[in-house]
Amino acid sequence: MQKGKLLIIDDEERLRNLLARILQLEGHEVITAGSGKEGLKKLQQDTIHVVLSDVKLPDIDGITLSETIKKNYPSTEIIVLTAYGTINDGVKAIKAGAFDYITKGDDNEKIIPLVSKAMDKALLQQKVAELESKLNDKFGFDRLIGKSTAISDVIKLAQKVALTDTTVLLLGETGTGKEIFAEAIHQASNRSAKSFVAVNCSAFTKELLESELFGHKAGSFTGAVKDKKGLFEEANGGTIFLDEIGELDHDLQAKLLRVLESQQFIKIGDTKPTQVNVRILAATNRNLLNEINDGHFRSDLYYRLSVFQITLPALRERKKDIKLLAEYFMQHFALKVKKQVNTLSDEFIEKLEAYPWPGNIRELKNIVERAVILTDSNVLDESLLPYEVQQQQVKSGAPISAFDLSSVEKLHIQRVLNHTHGNRAEAAHLLNIGVATLYRKLKEYNLE
Repeated sequence: MQKGKLLIIDDEERLRNLLARILQLEGHEVITAGSGKEGLKKLQQDTIHVVLSDVKLPDIDGITLSETIKKNYPSTEIIVLTAYGTINDGVKAIKAGAFDYITKGDDNEKIIPLVSKAMDKALLQQKVAELESKLNDKFGFDRLIGKSTAISDVIKLAQKVALTDTTVLLLGETGTGKEIFAEAIHQASNRSAKSFVAVNCSAFTKELLESELFGHKAGSFTGAVKDKKGLFEEANGGTIFLDEIGELDHDLQAKLLRVLESQQFIKIGDTKPTQVNVRILAATNRNLLNEINDGHFRSDLYYRLSVFQITLPALRERKKDIKLLAEYFMQHFALKVKKQVNTLSDEFIEKLEAYPWPGNIRELKNIVERAVILTDSNVLDESLLPYEVQQQQVKSGAPISAFDLSSVEKLHIQRVLNHTHGNRAEAAHLLNIGVATLYRKLKEYNLE
């Protein structure tokens, strides 16, 4: 028998004390109350696993009390004590959420085993609630690191839309954390108890992706030896996250559009539609409006997907968060490789904050992991950084002139390089200058 905390609510002091003594001898911690109001106050003050309550109390009836307790403390189980001839009240209490009822005097031998069953259920429910809470901490919005205005504003938007079933399109550069955001939205939604299924649309061929998303019937193609559930079915009741949605084949875009419109699709080789109840979150680092103009993406699908858009900021737009993220990754990887690394040098942070981060958070994570592996001390310093990060010029306090031609040119080159994610050949093409000229200017402006 698992031990826990019980609350006995009864206006008969003698019976209340007798029950308390019996259950204390079984190893339970017992507190008592002489009225419904006193009992509710005790519930506010302590974590109660099981309540034994008289169905007839001077200030409140046991049925209303059961409803109130289950509404406010869903993990707490209630056993109602009824007098002879009031069994109907016990049945009503069960309908109101009580675990069971026993008749005073006639069912004394049933009290201990009944309390044991109720206690087992209550403790199990409490454990499940604790695990769900830990899961929310691990995958929810609390997992997102950053205090900058850029990320705080985005989190507020995501928290608002999470409570709905609205389709969300996450936009942003590669490495900005779109899947983590999608999972946080799922965990904060009413679907959090169901599956979160993530799929990268660029990781499969068209034929394989169709089978993965929608499933197939046995014999529908060579190698299809048995029926297969698709990821939409696996996510039924929950959320599916379609990453790199801009890579989706045109034929599959039409099939996805039908799911968005009717929550139905037809498996490969099937003739009947399959019905699902699933929320769709999607993400891309492409400009889908440009893809529509180029004929690569359906406009009707775009408008279905983009009911609610959230654009995740690039890491260079949230420099205040770089130190926080670096510290988190340092602690994570130090624990992983079993090293006592606990300090980031000022120079290390300054170089990180000066770097443009074409790979965003993913690149920062990789650089910190590398530094933790290389260090022979408890400090990460700038010597552990890759060459391209070490070469960053830390900004002085002098402001850039808005009228100085060289300052304007330098800033423009930096923006184009950020846009091309550091690809210098592409940057030279966009700037309409030769690659050799670009390299000369990079050297001139200390941008190498």
